[in-house]
Amino acid sequence: MVKKNKNAEPQKPKQKEKIKEVKHPLCQPNQKNFRFGNDVRPRIVKSRFVKFPRYVQLQRQKRILMKRLKCPPALAQFFDPLDKDTTKKVYKALEKYTPETKKEKKERLEKEAKEQVKDKKNKKEKKDGKKPITLKCGLNHVTYLVEQKRAKLVLIAADVDPIETVVFLPSLCKTMDIPYAIVPSKERLGFLANKKTCTCLALTDFKDNAAELENLCKIFRERFQGPPAHSRKPEKGIKAIMKEKKAEKELNAKK
Repeated sequence: MVKKNKNAEPQKPKQKEKIKEVKHPLCQPNQKNFRFGNDVRPRIVKSRFVKFPRYVQLQRQKRILMKRLKCPPALAQFFDPLDKDTTKKVYKALEKYTPETKKEKKERLEKEAKEQVKDKKNKKEKKDGKKPITLKCGLNHVTYLVEQKRAKLVLIAADVDPIETVVFLPSLCKTMDIPYAIVPSKERLGFLANKKTCTCLALTDFKDNAAELENLCKIFRERFQGPPAHSRKPEKGIKAIMKEKKAEKELNAKK
């Protein structure tokens, strides 16, 4: 009998020999070298790796919060401004009412002063130098004009921050029976008033494009002053919607 050696290593199973695929010499890939002066590095989308500044994060969080919360009627109307076509018509009609720049005002006053000097020499009667009818801007000034019932049309920006500064204006315009409209952009209002931004604008008289402006006032009365304002319901997020769909599927499966 042959004694088995306990310390002897067990025999390993024979591995199958790998058959090497012979590739054509013209089809073999070359290793790329991304060091200086060699191959160009592939473009990476860096937006995923960017840490946005604090104010951008707050803006986005605030926008989501405003969607999730229930808004009272006074605030809800600012989420539903005028449509694109009517806003374009309004801006086009009000282009002729843009206020003078400092340079234009200086030229006008100089011209009036020269005319007055000529009239004194020729002993003519004085002409009343009335100011041109232009758009009035500034929250305090516009509220004063509305309270005095001197404003004939009021435009309010929807993207004012904080919105509490402008919330009272629509109800004030309703009580004074002055047509008003909520416009999407404060920058566009500022462009009309020769400023960077503008919270609200008022017009005291219709001199140019009078018929068109009166028609727009009728539209504004029907749109903003006619139906009673409703509160805005909160919108659901993607996760909540997906949960509901999942629950519905489970209920249907049980049935």
